Amino acid sequence: MRDWLAPAREWLDRRPVATEVSRLSSIVRAAETMSNNISAWSDDELATGARSIVLDTRAGLAGYLAIAGEAAARSVGLRPFTVQLHAAAAMLRGISMELDTGEGKTLMGAIVAGGYALNGQPVHVLSANEYLARRDAAWMEPLFSALNLSSGAVTAESTQSSRRRTYAGDITYVPVSEAGFDILRDRLVLNPEERVRRRAPVALLDEADAVLLDEGRVPLVLAGESAIAPDGPTPAVGDMAAAMQEGTHYVVDQDRRSLQMTDQGFTTMEEWFPGADLFGEDHELLAEAHVALHARALLTRDVDYVIREGRAWLVSSARGRVERLQRWPEGLQTAIETKEGLSPSPGLDVMDQITMAELGGEFDTVIGMSATLMAAASELLGTHGLRVAQLPPNTPSIRVDEPGRLYVTSMERDAAAVVLLREVHATGQPVLVATQSVAMSEAFASTVRAAGMEPVVLNARNDEREAAIIAQAGEPGRITVSTQMAGRGTDIRLAPASRALGGLLIIGLGIFPSRRLQDQIRGRSGRQGDPGRTIILSSLDDELIIAAEPDHREPSRVTVTGEVLDTRLGELPAHAQEVSDGAHRSLRDLTHRYGRLLSLQRRAMLRTREEFLIDDGAVMGILDRIPATKARLLSVVPATELLFASRVALLTCLDDAWSRHLAHVAEVREGIHFRALARENPLDEYNRILASVWSGIVPAAVDAALGLVSTAEVREVRLDLHGAGLRRPSATWAYTVTDNALGSEIERVAKALFKSDRRPGYF
Repeated sequence: MRDWLAPAREWLDRRPVATEVSRLSSIVRAAETMSNNISAWSDDELATGARSIVLDTRAGLAGYLAIAGEAAARSVGLRPFTVQLHAAAAMLRGISMELDTGEGKTLMGAIVAGGYALNGQPVHVLSANEYLARRDAAWMEPLFSALNLSSGAVTAESTQSSRRRTYAGDITYVPVSEAGFDILRDRLVLNPEERVRRRAPVALLDEADAVLLDEGRVPLVLAGESAIAPDGPTPAVGDMAAAMQEGTHYVVDQDRRSLQMTDQGFTTMEEWFPGADLFGEDHELLAEAHVALHARALLTRDVDYVIREGRAWLVSSARGRVERLQRWPEGLQTAIETKEGLSPSPGLDVMDQITMAELGGEFDTVIGMSATLMAAASELLGTHGLRVAQLPPNTPSIRVDEPGRLYVTSMERDAAAVVLLREVHATGQPVLVATQSVAMSEAFASTVRAAGMEPVVLNARNDEREAAIIAQAGEPGRITVSTQMAGRGTDIRLAPASRALGGLLIIGLGIFPSRRLQDQIRGRSGRQGDPGRTIILSSLDDELIIAAEPDHREPSRVTVTGEVLDTRLGELPAHAQEVSDGAHRSLRDLTHRYGRLLSLQRRAMLRTREEFLIDDGAVMGILDRIPATKARLLSVVPATELLFASRVALLTCLDDAWSRHLAHVAEVREGIHFRALARENPLDEYNRILASVWSGIVPAAVDAALGLVSTAEVREVRLDLHGAGLRRPSATWAYTVTDNALGSEIERVAKALFKSDRRPGYF
């Protein structure tokens, strides 16, 4: 049922934060007054003055803002606007800020990072991607140098030694995924000196809502080589799935996230595999068939993934980019590779994982910035503890957001978009067309070419050229057809001639899954008071409308071009977007609740592991459980060797136990949604199962380690642990996992617990 009081509660939640931010305006005015005197200071005086400031006081904060502003003007040629200083002051008080696109979040973030670092708190600036991390670190380095602060960037190409040097600095720019992978790798070291990162007290999240919400459920995974071949459908099952027909052998849910086999489907399986006991000992065949059908029916090439270099690369649904560090769970990954005739990826064992949203727990203070935080202020506060506020733009926006237009079919929608595009293109006004997928962007670009115009396409196939394409998107006569990735973190700057022509026109095709994503697209236009115009074109056959209101009434008023004029139906796109946003919000909440106990167990395991990693006494004390063996070994090997070997055995066995625990948890989670059918609470049962197995995991790992030490032979005054059976992966891979496109186990649980937020009969 819809919560009509939610907006009022959100306003009450935000009111104290807004008041606190408003009160900082006097500090900003004081800073700007001080700037007149500070402008006469030498560079050395600026750096010395910055070091002497105590930010906890109002006078100290004003002084720092004045010094940082002057240092920015001298070092990078940018003097911060009042709104940038105001936002920086709020963030230095722990408040996350929403500022419009083009308001200078890069400079503002650097001023904030510098303030925390000067206060003795190293900062990790977590960027959305490697390009932004490299660009911003290089761009802002002169400012940090002027404040006598060290800074740098970590990317996937960084070596272990360079990572260690960069993380040791005051300010580190790093892609959020790379930061997560470094956390995971550091958790598995056998020597404290192998760690690359030091714990930074402060995390500054760029595009915070994208990281915590849009991608918050995606796990970052560290995996090792497996001796077992990857799971996935056999070729025979793949051939059978290819022969099955939707509607005959299986039916797909309205939201296109899951499917079920029909009686005819089961009959066909029995014909393909005569003698198989599908509901008994051969039940794995059913699971394989289900995965194979998912790969064929629900995942589409050039929409959900693209083929490059002989591999299937997943495309982010939130950003439209190829995710080179992202893959599906092994069974589905293999099914897609089989479907496309590709060689299977190697089998892997998950050693550890962390979600994007859980990264915040690694820092004492987390603050964020984005152009679209306020729409999710309550969720960011309730789930992640982020207090959010906004400030008006430096120059009032004059962008015109036109009412959306609804068409009967997507074909009519696209035809109308081409007509609009032709009219605007004739004037020379630049246009950005935002689409929902790679396939949609390329299909529409082909339609535009057929109409005699030449667009530039920006999607997951050529995302490496994003900066160059965006740099020209504001030129007169330019037509850019893009997925929703366009311009995230990079401004589309208008040429002077384009400004005179009305600025950038944004045409959005289809309904975006959330209002925030739609606002991000609109925000590509009208930066810093530039003129601009946006319009969203949608259709009744849009997937979100079909999922939210499959039985809506037929339109009674339609123009010859297919535009729907019915007032009630005109509200459908916004309603479908609300339903989609609410569903994703529920899933994020459910994911958070399912992850709590596992997170607590992981922290308990890490405490035990850390004790054995750094405390020699704890390691040698464990050996007192086998006193005779300890005495025997000390008589033939040095104490340092026994300590080293015992530590390796303990840490390896703990790591292996955690890996096996994660595998067990995944199995439990995969089937837990069936508990709802038995009128049991899946979450309660899930937690009960995890709790019941946890108590014995660490003791069993310690016993296994002692067994290795006891049975290891002594070879040249060293214990041969490998000969005794110790195994550590010879290579590891870092990647992210997603199965959202087909409906994860969490989503299946959600379907069992939540009802759709539909208004019966409204449409």
